[in-house]
Amino acid sequence: MDKLILSRKLGYTCGPAGVPVDTPGYYIVRPCVNAMGLGLGAAKSYIEKNTEWLDVGFFWCEWFEGRHLSVDYHYGKQELCVEGFKNPNTFTTWRKWQRVEDTVPLPEILEQFKDKEWINCEFIGSKLIEVHFRNNPDFALRKDMSEFIPVWIEDEINTPAGYEYVECLELHGRVGAYIK
Repeated sequence: MDKLILSRKLGYTCGPAGVPVDTPGYYIVRPCVNAMGLGLGAAKSYIEKNTEWLDVGFFWCEWFEGRHLSVDYHYGKQELCVEGFKNPNTFTTWRKWQRVEDTVPLPEILEQFKDKEWINCEFIGSKLIEVHFRNNPDFALRKDMSEFIPVWIEDEINTPAGYEYVECLELHGRVGAYIK
């Protein structure tokens, strides 16, 4: 669950609050540990050098671009891969998650855990950014689900044709989802 430890083990350019960056630029800044996930506390920040202004318990890491994939492994074998499409300028609200056919091998760093029932990995591009010892809770609602469109507290519930509305509350304002 410690994203700083994971980032360091993967060789990413990163460090805890208080350790300066070598090269000025944009970095992702987020809590080292966030058991709730959901991107809570994350921000894209331009850092010149000094990081003493970051909150204690936060870290900075090089910025990655690319598709956001969430992959579930069941006893080390890929069971699910979904692509997330987030709303601009946020790390907590997503427009939709869609099942995709990508095959993503279990990262070598996690081979020692392949006897765990579930491992959920989050990737940006080909870069592993988070690991959870659980499956994707949204796609666990229904095995045959192909799409999950979050409904936020400020949204009017108006179920599109071909979808079903389900209530699934999250602490950052999601009240439900349209699924198919």
